[in-house]
This record gives sequence, structure tokens and C-alpha cells, in this order.
Amino acid sequence: MLKGSFVAIVTPMFEDGSIDYESLRKLIDFHCENNSDGIVIVGTSGESPTITFEEHTNLIKETIEYTSKRLPVIAGTGANSTEEAIFLTKSAKELGADAALIVAPYYNKPPQEGLYLHFKKINDEVDIPQILYNVPSRTCSDIENETVVKLSKLKNIIGIKDATGDLSRIENLKNKVADNFLFYSGDDATACEFLKLGGHGVISVTANIKPQEMSSICQLNALGQFEEAININQKISELHDILFVESNPIPVKYLLNKMGLIKSGIRLPLIPLNPAHHKLFEKYV
Repeated sequence: MLKGSFVAIVTPMFEDGSIDYESLRKLIDFHCENNSDGIVIVGTSGESPTITFEEHTNLIKETIEYTSKRLPVIAGTGANSTEEAIFLTKSAKELGADAALIVAPYYNKPPQEGLYLHFKKINDEVDIPQILYNVPSRTCSDIENETVVKLSKLKNIIGIKDATGDLSRIENLKNKVADNFLFYSGDDATACEFLKLGGHGVISVTANIKPQEMSSICQLNALGQFEEAININQKISELHDILFVESNPIPVKYLLNKMGLIKSGIRLPLIPLNPAHHKLFEKYV
């Protein structure tokens, strides 16, 4: 159920920064119609750092209700405060999310034992499937493999989204965790190889634009049809790169707007894509 291509969906906004729920529903339909295997709401691509608690829970609620079980919904519920992460994770459970994606605490840079105790407390207090999210480039906090192994033994922690791009990590971890522990790539540029090494899925920025292709890459790798997966990936490899020409989700929101799927709104301190980069995206509109 929680394998394949999960889109790290953006939070559509009007030009004044308020949330555009009509466009969110349009995006959900787009992914249901184009073979995404699931939706991740209020993650990095969803601008979670500038979403209020009320908006955060409402986005989860609206996504679950409108998706109406057409696709599984994973809710981003991480925070740099353990109590805030527990609150958001409890809210996701109460609203009916299929799982929670919990980013490593950012800014305060806890030691490994602090990371372990942070995730353990969430695990102990909220009975919902939980996916660790390791993205040191954003958080300045790296969940080391030894800590992942310890956490994988806890009841509710079912997997990890690894956005490091370091493929040696999955190779090392696969031999140290239970067979049912799930691995998701959070780095589109290396995702195809990650899947070939035994990954179970992706939580993808590129899937916002190319949901069918990302789903096919996951399915083909799962079937052992690696060359076919590589061929599809090569066709969108440039997109993997240019979607990070500025901080995510600046480029992907620009392109979705040009595709007519969302308005142009984005929240400070993020700003619209620098016009110097616009030509990079012309072929995808």
C-alpha cells in the first residue's frame, strides 16, 4: 500500500500567500488520473515551515477528505520541538492519514541520542505508521545509520525517506533492518538507482510534474526491469536537476503555474523564481 511514487505535493497559494484549496483539489485529481501511488501533504515541498498549525491540520483534513481513499495520504508532521511533532502527528492520526512523515528536528542540531529519544517519544505516544525523514541539507541534522537501525525496531516506525543522495546508506542499512522496513528516496536525481538497490518507493518533487513517469520508474524497478526504468529516467533527468536550480519548491511552483495547475503564490521568505532561470522550463510547459 505504501510503495511506489508518492508526490511531495506543493501547497497552492494565491498571490497574497493565502492557501488555494480549489487548486489543491485540482492537483489531487491530476495525481489520481496520472498514476501517482500516493500523496505527501505538508512536507518540504508543501512549505511546512511557514504553514500555521491551523493551516497544517486543515491541509491534511482537506487532502484526506477530497482524496477519499483514491490514494493513500502521508502527512508531514515533523517539527524541531518534540511536543509540536507529537501534536501534529496525533492530529494526522485523528484526521485519518495513512502514515506520518517526520523530519529530523531542524536548527537545534540534537546529538544522535537526542534524535533517537525524539522519534521514540513520538512512536510511543502516537499509534500511526511513521516514516523517518532524513534531509541534512535542510535540517543540519543527520540521522545516522546506527540510529536508524535502533529506531527501526520500534513498533510504529515503518521506514525512512532518505534525501541525502548517498546510495551507500541504503546498501548498508538493508542488511541491518527487518525485511519489512521501507526505504523511500527523497532525492530524484539518484532515485532510480536507489530503487534498483532495493528501495520501495520515492517521495518525489519531480512527480509534481511527471507523475506517470515517476510511477513507471518505481513499478519497473520493482519488477526487475531496470533498463526500462533507466530509459524513462534518462528522459526526465534534466527535470530532476532544474527543479533544484533554486530552493524547492520555488522552481516546481513556477512550472506548475505555467502548466495552469496552480496560481503563482509562494510565502516569504521564499520568492518567485528568478527570471534568469525561466528559459530552463520552457520545454515543459
